Amino acid sequence: MTAGRPGHAAGPEGPDAHGAYGADGAFVAAVDGLADPLNDPLPGGHTSPWFRSENIPAADPAVPHAAPSSYEGGYAAHHGLPQGPQQPQGAPSEWYDPAGYQRDWYGPQEPSARMAAADQVAQVAPVPPVPPAEESTPAPGAPPDAAGLHAEPRTEVLARIPAEPEPEPEAELGPTSSPAPAPAPGGRAERRRAAKGRGRRRPGASPEQKAAPAAAPMSRVEARRAARAAKDSPAVIASRAVGEVFITLGVLMLLFVTYQLWWTNIRADQIAGKETNRIQDEWANGDRRPGVFAPGEGFAIMHIPKLDVVAPIAEGIDKEKVLDRGMIGHYGEGRLKTAMPSDKQGNFSVAGHRNTHGEPFRYINKLKPGDPIVVETRDAYYTYEMASILPQTSPSNISVIEPIPVGSGFTKPGRYLTLTTCTPEFTSTYRLIVWGKMVDERPRSEGKPDALVG
Repeated sequence: MTAGRPGHAAGPEGPDAHGAYGADGAFVAAVDGLADPLNDPLPGGHTSPWFRSENIPAADPAVPHAAPSSYEGGYAAHHGLPQGPQQPQGAPSEWYDPAGYQRDWYGPQEPSARMAAADQVAQVAPVPPVPPAEESTPAPGAPPDAAGLHAEPRTEVLARIPAEPEPEPEAELGPTSSPAPAPAPGGRAERRRAAKGRGRRRPGASPEQKAAPAAAPMSRVEARRAARAAKDSPAVIASRAVGEVFITLGVLMLLFVTYQLWWTNIRADQIAGKETNRIQDEWANGDRRPGVFAPGEGFAIMHIPKLDVVAPIAEGIDKEKVLDRGMIGHYGEGRLKTAMPSDKQGNFSVAGHRNTHGEPFRYINKLKPGDPIVVETRDAYYTYEMASILPQTSPSNISVIEPIPVGSGFTKPGRYLTLTTCTPEFTSTYRLIVWGKMVDERPRSEGKPDALVG
């Protein structure tokens, strides 16, 4: 590309004596005319990013300056630059470092490739006119430079180079935004890489954490005061203890209620079922004869078809031995002794739990007159029909179990049945009484009565 350009004819020093453009400063002036969107100075100033002030050679008046090439003269005439007298040697208008330009812009390249790239840049971007500074008296016999300007001392060249403008501070974006970094030194490639890195969040502590002052250490007195203040007062400790006691009591009450309403029924049903099976096995084997039964010993089975109740009947009304085990107790001791079903006359009276422990009499209040109640023994089935009910009476009222029960409506001796239980539900304040009258007696050899078959 440089072979056909005027001024590049082989001279005494060759085409590469002063770079691709011959005279000093010509290529720098061409590069200054390029628009740099990343780091150009304000309008009116031109700064070469490849200027190296430390590389400016000292002026040596003893060595004559090389004559300007034909290209330099043509370039100055083409851009309207004044053709001044020759500049003295050692006082160039501006100096640049070809090695620094090659490193910053193109990276490591061969000299020929570097020169070709420089020629392309010079063709695309023309050099704007540079205002002349104070002209210095040229040395006798020195040729004029390419721009028609006289050489200036080194100090004047440095003073004429504008300083890099300081970047304006960016608006605050929030506590997590980081300050805008300064333009990276070096070539355009480095500045582009620096621009890509802007806005990225850098690891580290947040501004709030950095600004938080460290807590000053406390003295011994202050530490003791803080420890005493952190301790709970006696009132707080007492209230906490009372609260824990109440919580414990609440948990225990809940467990007790669960035990009474759920577990006791399960356990009582298991015991009552085993006792019923035992009684039936004895009847099948003929191991026992009718007679007096020991307290707590089962001797009969009661069926209430309407309530789906099948429960063993044991001698006595002991709470632990009979009632709490899910069985029905027969009043057969002392002044509360009543008749047996096989007696030809009397009142067969029994008791059972209405709630918990198997609760065999839970719903006897729902019985209606005429509902059957069957008592099964070793020899026969005794069928009673519900006759009347007493919703509430005192626990001490034992007249309800007399041979002719008071309040039942019966007026003469007969074969009666009395069921007693607690009321209201889940209490034992009063007693609920249900009476019945025998209507059928069937030997076991004749089979089950109609009340159990249907």
